[in-house]
Amino acid sequence: MRKSNYDKYPSTSVNGSLWEGWDAILNQIKLDLSLQNGRHVLVVECYQGVHHKELLEQLALLPVDERVDTRDLFRSEEEIEEMTRPFLTDDRLFGRRSSFSYADFLDNSKVEAFRRRLNQLQGVVLVYGHGAAWVADQPDTLVYADMARWEIQLRSRRHEVEGLGVRNSEESPSLHYKRGYFVDWIVCDNFKKQLIPRVDYWLDTQIPYLPKMVDASTWREGLTKTVQGPFRVVPFFDPAPWGGQWMKEVCDLDKEQANFGWCFDCVPEENSLSLLVNGVRFEMPANNLVFYKTQELLGGPVEARFGADFPIRFDFLDTMGGGNLSLQVHPTTQYIRDTFGQYYTQDESYYLLDATEEASVYLGLKEGVDPAEMVEALRAAQQAGGDLDVDRFVNKWPARKHDHFLIPGGTVHCSGAGAMVLEISATPSLFTFKLWDWGRLGLDGLPRPINIEHGKNVIKWERTTGFARWELVNRVEPIASGEGWTEERTGLHENEFIETRRHWFTGKVLHHTGGGVNVLNVIEGDELLVESPQQAFEPFVVHYAETFIVPASAESYTIRPIGLSEGKRCGTIKAFVRFRE
Repeated sequence: MRKSNYDKYPSTSVNGSLWEGWDAILNQIKLDLSLQNGRHVLVVECYQGVHHKELLEQLALLPVDERVDTRDLFRSEEEIEEMTRPFLTDDRLFGRRSSFSYADFLDNSKVEAFRRRLNQLQGVVLVYGHGAAWVADQPDTLVYADMARWEIQLRSRRHEVEGLGVRNSEESPSLHYKRGYFVDWIVCDNFKKQLIPRVDYWLDTQIPYLPKMVDASTWREGLTKTVQGPFRVVPFFDPAPWGGQWMKEVCDLDKEQANFGWCFDCVPEENSLSLLVNGVRFEMPANNLVFYKTQELLGGPVEARFGADFPIRFDFLDTMGGGNLSLQVHPTTQYIRDTFGQYYTQDESYYLLDATEEASVYLGLKEGVDPAEMVEALRAAQQAGGDLDVDRFVNKWPARKHDHFLIPGGTVHCSGAGAMVLEISATPSLFTFKLWDWGRLGLDGLPRPINIEHGKNVIKWERTTGFARWELVNRVEPIASGEGWTEERTGLHENEFIETRRHWFTGKVLHHTGGGVNVLNVIEGDELLVESPQQAFEPFVVHYAETFIVPASAESYTIRPIGLSEGKRCGTIKAFVRFRE
């Protein structure tokens, strides 16, 4: 293993106004509490997952004449449960995408009564909580208490947080995630998009009792600077029942942990984005950039197709020294629309960053597999807790470093042990139908959810050995070459909307965004430099295995080896949204 130079804490440096710690934050807010017409309305809007106890005990130190917690204005928990039940369903993992807003969660009669009373109040009024800016829609000062979804998931695992209008802290993390994904985060995100032009201060609540706050101009300047050139989101790492050991070395992770199976290094829906404000790290959801600078980031054609959704996802699956992933299949587009209300599916591919001699990828069905027989075998293995002869039904392909396996929705697949997978996929992240999990338990000691009934409805039974060999395994096609570089098309399948291009180079390579966002990973080389031919952005350094994003607005950029990589063969793989001419 090489010495790690992987940057776990990437950030954009910006000068501006930042307050660190509660004392400094409260002192700044106090300066704003001047009375206007005898009154000042301070609104603190909250994303789902914040620690209410901490925020309320600190805000209690402000000189406030009247305090309102919006949880007192919500409809009853019973009403909210009844309203959301059709979208949460009885399934352990999957629900259906909702279209609620805070107007659905708040009790209209209570809100109207409060608004009438607010018009009569004098002095400083604090309105706090989820939907606070909906209740008091003309604040004198608006503070947004924000946080990334990954931290919310960690808090859910520790049973520290609750959903919108419900007391569910003791529920399982999977149920928390389901409520967030299909209901709560949709409500919070849609309202946040409306509030962005009006927020005065953004509050980073990622680390309990270590908050940071920036003003709106610093927040806007930081995101504007970020979207001018290449950037990285903050990666996060997680153990898995099948997790391996490769990332510990390459990404310089805690050696005391049993394993790390996942790294999410480009999932803006869940990752955070870091600004280095006057030398102090300020974190926010990476989705804020997608919401605020949609067209500059995604490009006009991508925005027209996906709106304010970042459609490309890069993550790592480490089974080096670990075990097989679950045998699985992703839904087809029609099924995910009809069943879950999502408008595109998780097509994907496996790019092998590294592999042992024994590594393999399961992909596609054997010729002549009988669907009824396979489904019955899956059910029997699951119900009886027995074994399943996977090799009887599914192809097992040898996997080597830099192999690329394409996995359009409906294709049965999984990575075997001994593989370091860069998973390049469309963004919907929840919709994996596990068919068989090798009889093991999850990290919580419970059987992992198996989804045979969903799976059998989407399996493309015609995707057998011949199809996989010719359509899905190492479909490498030379595209172009020049002095010191070559470009290859490596996928994805024609059924998928993501295109991937691999570049090998010893010198400078010119890239064009093509009017859409580009996502790249360094697949060979210790250190590379990304530059703008027009000096439109500052030179940007990336290292081995790091994923980085180049906004559509960058238009063109070059990549070349530097440092220990100079003169050596380096490589990148690039993904972008494919539009047919």
